[in-house]
Amino acid sequence: MGDEFSRIARYLAPLAGPEGLGLIDDAALFTPPCGQQLVFTTDQMLEGVHFIPGDPPSLIARKLLRRNLSDLAAMGATPLGYLLTTALPPGTDESWLAEFAEGLAKDQAEFGIKLFGGDSSSALTHISLSATLIGFVAPGEALRRSGAKPGDDIWVTGTIGDAVLGLQARQGTLHDPSGYLTDRSMLPTPRMGLRLAGIVSAAIDVSDGLVQDLGHICRTSNLTASIHAHLVPKSPAAALLGENYLEARLTGGDDYELLLVAPPGNADRLVTACGVLPITRIGSMSRGVAHVITLDQSGSLISILQPGWQHF
Repeated sequence: MGDEFSRIARYLAPLAGPEGLGLIDDAALFTPPCGQQLVFTTDQMLEGVHFIPGDPPSLIARKLLRRNLSDLAAMGATPLGYLLTTALPPGTDESWLAEFAEGLAKDQAEFGIKLFGGDSSSALTHISLSATLIGFVAPGEALRRSGAKPGDDIWVTGTIGDAVLGLQARQGTLHDPSGYLTDRSMLPTPRMGLRLAGIVSAAIDVSDGLVQDLGHICRTSNLTASIHAHLVPKSPAAALLGENYLEARLTGGDDYELLLVAPPGNADRLVTACGVLPITRIGSMSRGVAHVITLDQSGSLISILQPGWQHF
């Protein structure tokens, strides 16, 4: 592979917006949209942790961006651009970076974002990547985790559990004849562009597991969440597997769907705001200890051993 500066010029500089100054300076120049609040989020992907060695570089790039875009979606923000850092081990073939850049370019076009700058380095053994996304939201309209109220309904977009089941399929422990679950694991769809300000009282994306992420809303809002497991939406591919994978679906994460909490009177407005995107009511918030109660169809408590992904 060529030297650092030739790689940047060849593969990354063509992706840069004017803020990036051709990636020839150490920093970018950025003028925020007038009257808007900026929203920043960052996430990383590590080989062997967040992606499997041998995964297509283009899909790794797109998932890196989409994980961050999902965080912006959960705050109701519009994306503008991003900073990128890469650390590649010696011997990484130049074709890997070329495919990685192709993936970035594809999602830059799809989501209307630009590369502002970043950093490149070498890694001892495994690929390490991170992206910092920058977006904006009107003052007072950012969706937070802390706004839930007693009596609010809990909703979730799309279907839950596909990504963790897809990962199991990729690891050879589960059969995925349609390939749908595998695709959901490798390339999530961030739920961008939903106008939810004034409709929902709290929001978060499902990255570390539905139960664990809902727990974040419980703690910041100081409320109890009660969800009905049989109401949590599943895809046809997941439904074919039966109920043996229920706990995995509720705790596996990586779906990047949105968990939304809204007053019951806003149900119709919420459904309308989501348009063609399916959204399902799965429970409600109440006063009490800040935790998540998971119930089966008969109303009996389901014991969840591990609520979600643990980083440490």
